[in-house]
Amino acid sequence: MSQAHRIKHAVKQQTWDTCRKVPSVQVEQKPKPAARCLKWFTCIIVTILVFALALLSKTSFLLLITFGNKNTTFVEHNVTALLGTGFVLVAPNVLLLIKSMWKILFKSTAIPPKRVLLVLGIEFLVAFGAAVLTIVAMPHFDIVSNVMILNSVSILSAVFQVVAQCFNGDMKRFIIIPVCSIVLIILGYILFAIIGLAFVGTIFVSLNWWENFSSLFRIKFLGDISRDIEKSRNVVDIFSSLIRILVTAAVLGAYVPLSGQDWKSSLFLFQTPTVGLLVASQIVSSAMCHWFVVVACKMHFLRRSFVMPMYLLSFVVLIVFLVPVQFMPLQSKPNSTYCENIQQNSNDKWVDMMIKDVVRTVCTRDIVVNMRKEGLVFMAISALSLWLGLILSTIYVWYLKIQRIERTKDLFVRRMYEGAFLEQSMLLNTRFEVKKKNKEKPLQETIRVFLCGTMWHENYDEMMSIIISIFRLDKYKPKTEKKSDVEFEFHIHFDDAFKDVNHGRERHANEYAETLADVVKEVYTIFRDFEPCMFKTKEPLPEQKIINTPYGGRLEYTLPKGNVLTIHLKDKKKIRHKKRWSQIMYLYYILGWRLNGKYYKMFEEVLIMFDCVFQKEKENTYILAVDGDTDFQPSAVMLLIDRLKLYPEVGAACGRIHPTGPGPMVWYQKFEYAVGHWLQKSAEHVLGCVLCSPGCFSLFRGSALMDDNVMKTYSTKASEASHYVQYDQGEDRWLCTLLLQQGWRVEYCAASDAYTNAPQDFKEFYNQRRRWGPSTMANTIDLLGSGSLTSEKNSSISKLFILYQVLSTGASILGPATVCLMISGSFMFIFGTPGNWALLLAVVPPAVYMILCFKLKPDTQISIAAVMSVFYAFLMAGTILSIIGDLIRNNTFMTPSGLFLIGMVVLYFITAALHPQEFSLVIYGLLYFLCIPSGYLLLAIYSMVNLNIVTWGTRESSGQTKTSAVKAIKKQVMQAACCKSETITMTETPQVEVPIGIERGMSSELLCLISLGWIERLQEKPYSFPLSETTLTMEETEFWTDLQARYLEPLKENKEQQEKVANDLIELRNKVTFAYFFCNALWLVATFVLQAIGDTVSIKIPKLYPNGTQSATEMFSLDPIALMFLLGFATLLILQFFAMIYHRIYTLIHFVAYVDTDTKDYTKRTKANKKFQASRVSSESSEPQNHDDHDDHDDQDYQNYQDYQAENMGE
Repeated sequence: MSQAHRIKHAVKQQTWDTCRKVPSVQVEQKPKPAARCLKWFTCIIVTILVFALALLSKTSFLLLITFGNKNTTFVEHNVTALLGTGFVLVAPNVLLLIKSMWKILFKSTAIPPKRVLLVLGIEFLVAFGAAVLTIVAMPHFDIVSNVMILNSVSILSAVFQVVAQCFNGDMKRFIIIPVCSIVLIILGYILFAIIGLAFVGTIFVSLNWWENFSSLFRIKFLGDISRDIEKSRNVVDIFSSLIRILVTAAVLGAYVPLSGQDWKSSLFLFQTPTVGLLVASQIVSSAMCHWFVVVACKMHFLRRSFVMPMYLLSFVVLIVFLVPVQFMPLQSKPNSTYCENIQQNSNDKWVDMMIKDVVRTVCTRDIVVNMRKEGLVFMAISALSLWLGLILSTIYVWYLKIQRIERTKDLFVRRMYEGAFLEQSMLLNTRFEVKKKNKEKPLQETIRVFLCGTMWHENYDEMMSIIISIFRLDKYKPKTEKKSDVEFEFHIHFDDAFKDVNHGRERHANEYAETLADVVKEVYTIFRDFEPCMFKTKEPLPEQKIINTPYGGRLEYTLPKGNVLTIHLKDKKKIRHKKRWSQIMYLYYILGWRLNGKYYKMFEEVLIMFDCVFQKEKENTYILAVDGDTDFQPSAVMLLIDRLKLYPEVGAACGRIHPTGPGPMVWYQKFEYAVGHWLQKSAEHVLGCVLCSPGCFSLFRGSALMDDNVMKTYSTKASEASHYVQYDQGEDRWLCTLLLQQGWRVEYCAASDAYTNAPQDFKEFYNQRRRWGPSTMANTIDLLGSGSLTSEKNSSISKLFILYQVLSTGASILGPATVCLMISGSFMFIFGTPGNWALLLAVVPPAVYMILCFKLKPDTQISIAAVMSVFYAFLMAGTILSIIGDLIRNNTFMTPSGLFLIGMVVLYFITAALHPQEFSLVIYGLLYFLCIPSGYLLLAIYSMVNLNIVTWGTRESSGQTKTSAVKAIKKQVMQAACCKSETITMTETPQVEVPIGIERGMSSELLCLISLGWIERLQEKPYSFPLSETTLTMEETEFWTDLQARYLEPLKENKEQQEKVANDLIELRNKVTFAYFFCNALWLVATFVLQAIGDTVSIKIPKLYPNGTQSATEMFSLDPIALMFLLGFATLLILQFFAMIYHRIYTLIHFVAYVDTDTKDYTKRTKANKKFQASRVSSESSEPQNHDDHDDHDDQDYQNYQDYQAENMGE
């Protein structure tokens, strides 16, 4: 390109005009300080909880063991203490049994083969060893000995590590660590001189973690057993839990009479509060400690919150038991020992008695009684040796590398802990990764993310949002030569991007497409000169590509950090338009042509099997679907990527969508979206899986989309009336329905935030919800209709979840009737109207509105609904005040309406408090309450009555009549007859897409001819990118031609078919409307009849006052249907509330883990950027600038940047 041409496209900079107008970019460089503070605060809290709970668990267990000693004060509680010890042993197995049975009931599992019986044999030995050690042996030893015995269960762990390395020939320096561990543990045994049952018990218990170290041995038999256990984990856990419970009960039942004790002397745990409290605290603290350890590992607090507390626990336990003894007031006699004073002193305080019992067990040893120094030294060395042996045998946990987000089964081998060996079991249960023989790193799997946006008539500000988000991703993940963990590529598919000019002689990009080009140029300039210097000459914009394609045109931009943005300009005369067909276009282009076609070509060339490699790439190819006005940060995308990387069964993941914009209509939607995500989406994620991943910001897995009956079915053309409602009115929900029916899971990540423009006026909002409501209902009913088959294929959709959806759908269908009942209650509260008359007054206005909707135009219907919404809002405001006044008049809030209102307010406030960044949205809750009649009554009527209208109704613009233009071209070029072109309008009849182009007499040569001119038009546009015209390859041109002919050819105009579809839609509208409002009418009639009957069938509820007293005369009446609905709605809400709490906990875990890893990544990126900038500054200072060869310098600088990135990101 000539220098003159480059200067033409450069923005001239005047020395007196250096001020800029820059949109808000808000590039997310590193986690915010508040996020980092949250990380450290969470770390401190988790560390304290892990250590405190572990300490409570171990001290409680050791006290139980001490009470089983016959030399203690609590001699009468010996058998009870042994029984409590048995409960402690079996408690984790009971929890595991319940968890496994729950999974078997609601998820499919395999039947284990016969060789798994060997595993059950090992479980028998482990259970026998643990019972003998803790019930039979340990009560005879002192507290110090018991602490050391617990540490000795790591003996076989060290042995397995040494033997595995010798067996595999991996004799390395780190083999010294397990060898030293074996020596120290054996030394501890020798010095302590423990033989017999204790030694055998610890050996048997050490077998518990054999599966963790079986991977060290390269033996096929062990590998097969491990895989069999993994496939049938639930069944194996059930049998192993039963075996352990039975073995523990047998040992306990046999030992008590054999030791000369009697079961009759034992007291139940609730009759011995001391023992019962110890058992309860040990079981609860152990379970909670295990859960917090898992949380600590997932949050990347492995060393700080898990390993260090577990290593220090033994010594702290000894300090807790032995130090308080030094401060106990004792009445000592002359020439008497400390143990003699302990025996002679007595105290009725149970705490002092427990501490003295601990000391008495120590005083039973001869070396302590006679204070033999060599014996005490040997005892100390023995304790130290066993403690160091535990540390060295589990030192691998300290160096364990954890990914950003990990599954619990990938961190730990067994699902549960061991109640008697809490810290030892969690350390030894952590998975061991043997080091590779070669030091080369394994090949890193690269995740390829294709951002695919769809645009149509977005305005300048909306386009700016998505383009800025794309440039943020480019800055966050620069494209380097070195293989990265995540690679991005950006595609925007622009519908209806061309217009006729010069009376149809040429086709140019329309004003929307030109606006998009201007936005890309402006944002490019901002990100290239992110830190501008006023004295630095602005460099010309780099050259980009412009391509003529069979579907229209293409603009290819290389972004500042090397990633590629491709804008596909669609000409609706050549290719089918609208959002779903744009999605089909990029799905087949990326997954079909780019991915599938590549492997077919490889197969033809090399003739090798590559199914595994192909499947892996499909799994690692993600489609990020966004709308043309979506605004998001890179962290939101990375959090969604984590969900798909972690769970291979997840086919899609969505984030938290925030509506943006000014005005009351947007305020209402902000609270509506918040409640929907806080409660409904969280409940779906926890109880089953999300039913809809919104197309404005969702991440899809390539292999899920390419699965049977998904992408192929999604490309089906609507041929029936119901198809227009289900397929085209809510294409995002339909795609998710196809994924669910094929067995894929859809997840919700609340930490992934995205922002999108919401309708700001009443008309646009009603038209949007007119599409969403019927489409949601159609897809939900479709999913419930195939519920039995779907639950068999999809492990995340259980029968209980289907029942939950049935109840939720039923409540949604009965929404209008419920609002009518609420309005009738308002009449009763405010005007004192009798119940039946109030119900009639509440039903008449919506019934009249429904009749008017059948007769009037949609715009008139919306205007009437707007007026009625205002009156209903005043009525709802009066209702709130009336309920409050009624509570004051009755001097109690313990009424059905009062409890419901207060419960709702408290529940929403707690929910909002658990979302601190969104707590301010509760302000809009009052507006949401006032608009309930409009949103759940009038909108439902409008949506159902206008179900036959299948235009979108949002961003609609009147089309330009093209009859004369087409006629002129036909006359001048082909001398053929003219025909009409399509026009975009909003009517009461369905807008069936009509064909234009080849099927209407226009040849492909003519379409190509009239397309000429748009390239020159964009190239000559001043102050824009210099565009270099290129062409597609023959293979890609053929692909687009075939794709258009098979799936995306403009639809044929068929007046008969259009009339038939219109009549079918009206018939469908009538059927659905009748069924929908008939159900609501039944509910209202039932309520009317019950109110007419009166007190005969009413449920009497006594009047309660806040102080707990009950009125003897006053009663509240409630009909059975109202009570049933109230309880049903409250049950659904409470279920969603607890599911939300569960989801918030795991969202916090994921977010903190992301903050920790992203902070480290930011440090590496900063280091690489500093080196790169230093190198660039030095090169610029040593060499004179030459603007003529700017391209060469720019390429070299970028290459240097890539080198530094590759070098430092790999550290």
